[in-house]
Amino acid sequence: MRHIPHRILFAALILTGPIWAQMHKVAKPEQVVRAVGVYEWTGDFAKPTASRLIPVSLFIDGKLEDAGIYVARPVPFALLSGNVYELQTAGIDKGYLDLAYAKHLQAVEATGDLAYDDGWFGYGSVKPLAAPKKAAALKPSKTLPVLTGSKGDTSHQADAKISTDASNNDDPNRPTMKRRSDNSAADASNSGTPSASTTSTGSTSADDPDRPTMKRRSDSSTSDTTTASTGSTPADDPDRPTMKRGSGSTDTSTTTSSTPNTTSGDPDRPTMKRQTSDTPTTDTGSTTASAPTPSDDPDRPTLKRHSAEDAKRAHDTNSVAGTGNLNDDPSRPNLHRGKPTSAMTETDLPKLVGIPQNLHQMVAVSDAANRDPHPFTLEWEDDAQHKTVLAKMQAMAQAQLAAYASPGTKPPAAPPAAAVKKTTTTTRTHRATPTPPSILLSDEELKAYTLSYGGAATYVYSAHTAGSGAALRYVTIVAQDNGLGELKPAIQSVTDAAHLDRTPLMRFVDVVDAEASNRASLLFELRGQNARQFGLYRVIASHSEQIFLTGTTQ
Repeated sequence: MRHIPHRILFAALILTGPIWAQMHKVAKPEQVVRAVGVYEWTGDFAKPTASRLIPVSLFIDGKLEDAGIYVARPVPFALLSGNVYELQTAGIDKGYLDLAYAKHLQAVEATGDLAYDDGWFGYGSVKPLAAPKKAAALKPSKTLPVLTGSKGDTSHQADAKISTDASNNDDPNRPTMKRRSDNSAADASNSGTPSASTTSTGSTSADDPDRPTMKRRSDSSTSDTTTASTGSTPADDPDRPTMKRGSGSTDTSTTTSSTPNTTSGDPDRPTMKRQTSDTPTTDTGSTTASAPTPSDDPDRPTLKRHSAEDAKRAHDTNSVAGTGNLNDDPSRPNLHRGKPTSAMTETDLPKLVGIPQNLHQMVAVSDAANRDPHPFTLEWEDDAQHKTVLAKMQAMAQAQLAAYASPGTKPPAAPPAAAVKKTTTTTRTHRATPTPPSILLSDEELKAYTLSYGGAATYVYSAHTAGSGAALRYVTIVAQDNGLGELKPAIQSVTDAAHLDRTPLMRFVDVVDAEASNRASLLFELRGQNARQFGLYRVIASHSEQIFLTGTTQ
């Protein structure tokens, strides 16, 4: 019998289990439409000499599409006029690019710099970021607050007179709270005019005729006799709103003549009725509101940001068709300072041709939603850390260049320790592998990033040798820290200027969050001899994966 209480407790827990359970609510997945491009310009960033936008990727419906050809009818979706791109550096906005027009170019020459001018390009004007508003500095008030009582005493004077001044209790205007007796309540309800006792004790709050009271309404109070006798109650106010149930067969004229003071007989009173299937729909405004146009669809993907006024105008179903605000007129003339971006032409926005020497590149991101910035740059702890990482990346680059110079050989590994055998006859020693001569590198760049929250440090190194033709070699190294202070290479690329068609140059552009997932990918330009592509690479645990690649410009 000792086990019976335990079994009863176990059964009770099973029965009460559903009470403790919580309902799991699945939120609607966010619809992300995000375009990524590369903005190229020459000259100053604020006032470039020539510029252009190259579309790269478009993340829509949960996958990456080629932004240069997606929904080209005839202009691609990512290059529509009016799209706004955020110009970023490692996830931080530096300015805005307002697209004015797009053009599809065809290469005139098969070789040279003009061979790269093939495909869709966008052109627009750069706008700086809005300066943050400075908060006004707080200033001390010149007048100090003073609390004045009913006697005109200030706060410090009233505190001094609380214990000595007893005249406040005799103030006739001082508000008091008293309980009302049953006899006084009965007298007030039976008499419509104040009695003598009420007049004599008019200073009390209970006998005030203007004092609001709450009473229970009896069934007989609706009759005419009771209404006439109690004409001072709020129920007889002709302007008092009332709610009554009206029947469908009640005639409006009869009701108006019999009860002219009721609100149900008002011919101008608005009413709400359910519409039946037999009732014809003749209201133009309701017809327009019930059949929204495709531009008013909230789920329609777009890259343009809409303001609150645009959203209100699109979803306002109470507006009458044919009338509205004068600002909504598309033919209404607008006055602008300067020339609007939509009216700019090639003369106002000079096109960038070929690949000049002083070419600058920056990531451009267009998203319909406003998202918080996510900086991906990893700051160096000190100069010593920068020198240590640079030395390790240079060693990897030197090994790759040495292996590229002698095809068929692997990069030299660390020489093993010489084994010494203790014998009575002879002792053999192994010669160490000679270290390859160091190659002079130019234009070295080392950048550090954190590609995700709490992710490992990722380093991108690029350099090239001196010379021309086959002697001019380019090296690109991407490595990650394994958490033990060691760098593991994820991407290693070496090529020369004479064989770019075989192995393109991996020119690092920047890191970018192409999917709005707070995880950055590496954006590279794969430049060949007469064509180029752009690719996105994801690096996780020192392993790289190419997640997207655009088509060639030929």
